[in-house]
Amino acid sequence: QVQLVESGGGLVQPGGSLTLSCAASGIIFTMGWYRQAPGKQRELVASITRGGRTDYADSVKGRFTISRDNAKNTVYLQMNNLTSEDTAVYYCNDLIRGLSWGQGTQVTVSS
Repeated sequence: QVQLVESGGGLVQPGGSLTLSCAASGIIFTMGWYRQAPGKQRELVASITRGGRTDYADSVKGRFTISRDNAKNTVYLQMNNLTSEDTAVYYCNDLIRGLSWGQGTQVTVSS
């Protein structure tokens, strides 16, 4: 099965930016970035098809940009103008196949 490894998280001040990466060990199809905040359910925040069509949750629209490099089997999430509400563990997954979840990458937005 394809393995997923997320990276790029960290501590950032409100208004700051981060770029997350999701590296897959094999071919991936429609991919999504999810996040799970403490005490909350995991939610889908952005998705991208192999052809590059994107979709975003209203909460991140205009601030987050999802992209991919099919040759590298990698998906990215550029996050700008971060707020405390964006604090969560971020995961990626294949929306079509529902792969095993990776370890995620922690994003903490705090002054």
